[in-house]
Amino acid sequence: MSTLSIHNPATGELVISLPADDAEAVAAKAAAARAAQPAWAALPLKQRAACIRKFREGVLRDLEQLASTMTRETGKPIKMSRNELNGLLPRIDFFLAETEAATAAETVHEEGGMREQIEHAPLGVVANISAWNYPWFVGCNVILPALLTGNAVLYKPSEFSTLTGLEIARLLHEAGVPRDVMVCLVGGGEVGAALLEQKVDGVFFTGSHATGQRIAQAVGQRFVRLQLELGGKDPTYVCEDADPQAAAESLADGAMYNTGQSCCSVERIYVHEKIHDAFVEAFVKTVQGMKRGDPMNEETYIGAITRAPQLDVLESQVEDAIAKGAVLRTGGERRIDEGNWFDATVLTNVDHTMEVMREESFGPVIGIQKVGGDEEAVKLMNDTRYGLTAGVYTRDEQRAKRILSQVRAGSVYWNCCDRVSPRLPWSGVGDSGVGLTLSKYGIQAFTRPKAWHLRAA
Repeated sequence: MSTLSIHNPATGELVISLPADDAEAVAAKAAAARAAQPAWAALPLKQRAACIRKFREGVLRDLEQLASTMTRETGKPIKMSRNELNGLLPRIDFFLAETEAATAAETVHEEGGMREQIEHAPLGVVANISAWNYPWFVGCNVILPALLTGNAVLYKPSEFSTLTGLEIARLLHEAGVPRDVMVCLVGGGEVGAALLEQKVDGVFFTGSHATGQRIAQAVGQRFVRLQLELGGKDPTYVCEDADPQAAAESLADGAMYNTGQSCCSVERIYVHEKIHDAFVEAFVKTVQGMKRGDPMNEETYIGAITRAPQLDVLESQVEDAIAKGAVLRTGGERRIDEGNWFDATVLTNVDHTMEVMREESFGPVIGIQKVGGDEEAVKLMNDTRYGLTAGVYTRDEQRAKRILSQVRAGSVYWNCCDRVSPRLPWSGVGDSGVGLTLSKYGIQAFTRPKAWHLRAA
């Protein structure tokens, strides 16, 4: 039997070795989910929703244990683990409050005895290959609306957050969701590949662009619902009328929160030349005040890097930038400690010849570039293959809207950053992916519209 070993990224220590699924087990669980889904879909929505309410109660009851588990396997600072779990609660509330209206049958025309209706039918069996950086958010963005709308879920959490994935499944099973309706698969890439070979009706993936491409190729000829939430190189422009201190503090948090391991982390900053120096001074001071250390420490802000290979990416980006003329303002070093550590790093005098301004960092590294005005900023913000989020800091709302309307991004921010709301769709353009989660449209993504032509005899 194959196993999956889980290590603490902060110490390198083995946390646990788990039995892993193989291709035969994946196929058997997929067949069981297919058989169990119709009965789940046949339940009234109120019964499915009752299970999700009990799940919410379980999350709240076990929150400290769940936060500790997430921190041990991902290196996320414990306060941020609690923040994620507490932030999940209003998302659950949103799905519970909005699913009925989002999926209600709609009469769109009635005339001469003919009635036309639209019904939202569940997709059937949904495959969810999820991410490790926000495992509760990302996993439940798919799992909860999928279950509420009557689907069965084959869920493969990242191998770097498998214990959290098993906790999600445990709490759902305890809440009354049948085990064959909510299935958690254990393993790495080979288990994900085996899952894609199954007869599923939708594939929902969050992760890297490279893996997203492989998934799209694997299922492209099967015409199933496909949603890919991929990477970003999220830009923000700070205008000359912005408060440099306030903008710097906000954007430092947006760049370094969760140790920069967020798809919507601020990844590149453009600052108007008139306030560039004041902004940089405030930004560097803010970053230097962020405590790095044991993720279980209540005061820690910069935690461990979850995936060891990412250290090479961060180190390469910093070396490339410095070799091409960037100025290292703070950080820049990979720590030779036990575990995976990289200093919070700020680079200035950067440009778009440098990897740090073009390729996703996914770590505590940021480049700040001086610009002469709005036109230059927009041009640079759009000089990317990604399009997940973008932001502007200015006192003028109309100016912000004018700038952001020109930027190719799925979500845009005025005087804020690194923010996700369950009420708004979460999507990207370009290499940031296809499809969406969240909002009423994200609920409907787990259904297919069925057209009814009804004539009374």
